[in-house]
Amino acid sequence: MKLLILDTSTEYCSAALSLDGSVLACRVLAEQRHSSLLLPMIDELLRDGGVTLRQLDGIAYGAGPGSFTGLRIACAVTQGLAFGADLPVVGVSTLESIAEQAGADKVLTVLDARMAEVYWAAYERDGAGWRALSEPRLALPESVAVPPGSGWVGAGNGFAVLGDALRPRLVTQLARIDETLMPDAAAMAPLALAAFARGEGMDAALAAPIYLRDKVALTVDERRAKASA
Repeated sequence: MKLLILDTSTEYCSAALSLDGSVLACRVLAEQRHSSLLLPMIDELLRDGGVTLRQLDGIAYGAGPGSFTGLRIACAVTQGLAFGADLPVVGVSTLESIAEQAGADKVLTVLDARMAEVYWAAYERDGAGWRALSEPRLALPESVAVPPGSGWVGAGNGFAVLGDALRPRLVTQLARIDETLMPDAAAMAPLALAAFARGEGMDAALAAPIYLRDKVALTVDERRAKASA
């Protein structure tokens, strides 16, 4: 199967091309330049892979959670390319892509969500994919919890950005922590392949980001009051 995978959910911009088992990928620290960087990255990957869009079997994108603007960019580019080439699409969880890189079967993923909050989920390896023991959610760092059992690994930049709030409570419950891991298109490749194999490919018109933040104007104190209510 030949797939193009895109992710612009964080300050990084990444793209990958999965060609029958091999993966070509690129990732750059984009800051706010995702929209200007993504299409040239795609062109370069297709050229290096010796394929055209119409020769692909589908396109996958980092659906979220993540940056509101970044998620819209990946989704919009995916829709535009898929419409033009008549290809199905799938959205891939950014938090699952962090788990995919952790090298463990039980992963607590924590991604910085800005505004003193995190996106987090807890995943356990289930065959070639992941099963969420704690579904993705937006929360204050003090709400993050390690599921029962041993062998849990922490992953994601939430441990770097909000480590003072996370590490004192969680470090003794985690075998290790890798705070460098971020959502990444190459890590999404096996997840996208599995999704297409399950028949989850959909019309590009149905593609949509996963937004977990419904209001951005709350103060930190208001969010803490809401969390404890």
